[in-house]
Amino acid sequence: MSTALAIGAVSAVLRNVLDNGLIDAVPAVGSPVKVSAKAPDLIKLDNPTDGPQLNLFLYRVSENPGWRNVDLPSRDGSGHRIANPPLALDLHYLLTAYGKEDLQAEMLLGYGMHLLHERPFLDRAAIRSALLFDPLNPSTTVPPAFQSPAHAGLADQLETLKISWELLDLEGMSKLWSATQSHYRPSAAFQVSVVLIEPSRPASTPLPVLTRGLRVEPSTLPPYPALESVSAPDGTRVAQLGETVTLNGYHMNGTNLKVLMHHRLLPVPHIIVVGSNADAGKATFTLPSVEPQGQMWPAGVWSVSAELIPEGQSEPRTTNVTAMMLAPTAELDANTQKPTAVLTKDPQRLHVVTNLAPRVQPEQSASIAVNSAQGTVGPRTSAVTQIEADMAPIPTGPGVLRLRVDGVESRLIDHTKTPPVYRPQCQVAVP
Repeated sequence: MSTALAIGAVSAVLRNVLDNGLIDAVPAVGSPVKVSAKAPDLIKLDNPTDGPQLNLFLYRVSENPGWRNVDLPSRDGSGHRIANPPLALDLHYLLTAYGKEDLQAEMLLGYGMHLLHERPFLDRAAIRSALLFDPLNPSTTVPPAFQSPAHAGLADQLETLKISWELLDLEGMSKLWSATQSHYRPSAAFQVSVVLIEPSRPASTPLPVLTRGLRVEPSTLPPYPALESVSAPDGTRVAQLGETVTLNGYHMNGTNLKVLMHHRLLPVPHIIVVGSNADAGKATFTLPSVEPQGQMWPAGVWSVSAELIPEGQSEPRTTNVTAMMLAPTAELDANTQKPTAVLTKDPQRLHVVTNLAPRVQPEQSASIAVNSAQGTVGPRTSAVTQIEADMAPIPTGPGVLRLRVDGVESRLIDHTKTPPVYRPQCQVAVP
């Protein structure tokens, strides 16, 4: 496949073809002919020493409809690159003749059109020859960029470059010359198709399937391991660092059980190895009590899945994905088990400073609330364990401290009590 230099390489090859063929036009026009590849507004017509000129202008690039959907999508549902489909392009050129003497432009245009008509495609040998860079030849006009890779990969692409004339009516021609802000000269339009530019980025290719099997079970339950929900010790989906979390589902009994924890800020998931699990309806794992060195466990919404080898099988299976919320927790006093947050108040505001875990990352939104008052935490340039915010003043007395990171609030309610009560770990005194 061609590289990103292929568009320029096509123009260079066409210029070379015209330059070599116009040697025959010298007797007819009376002087050597210059072949250029630039925009019409860059061509100077007021220099009396300039001779006749034939210009090649790439005025439009379009996507080739035949190759548009020839390959697989470039990414899967998770955004991972799985293929490198080529960028397939058609190049549209304008061939323009310039001459200072009578009939020079017409003769040049005729020679140029005839040369391209007699060469309906650009063969690989011609491409290699035209883009051969010779450092010992000072007159070479091929840029050094076409050295690596050689000829920009244009000669090795799957499709041959085909040249065909295309209709550009009076209205289209008028708009084109008006857009270039140049004086009209005799011109003809043609198309070169197709240039295939393929990226060289790494892609993933799945291994072929070794065996195929069909399994039928007289049940409405899924026949393979599947997750139904994730629950923290209090029965909710909101967990905290250090807690044991339960995966509820089906066919969870097996070996080599691993829990995959995905978060939007992580390039790869965290993997928690559980090992063997005998309970078909659930499995448990423990979150780290503190963030390990060099590892992020940010608060917010996590996507949880499991991988295991079910009983009686030899290949691992991966479950579906379910959601788990990881809540931020305020730092607690070792004796009172209440937040160590510092609250200061004046007639205009209530200012709250608190330490928390896990760290709040720069990409995360955070806020602090005490009772009905709420304040937004300002931006930060690095991960922090301490946040602060200003909010409207509230009456002196007991208060409930709430921390919110990426939409997930710290756990406030003790659901084990009847009726439920606010947990002591979120109670503060408002000065």
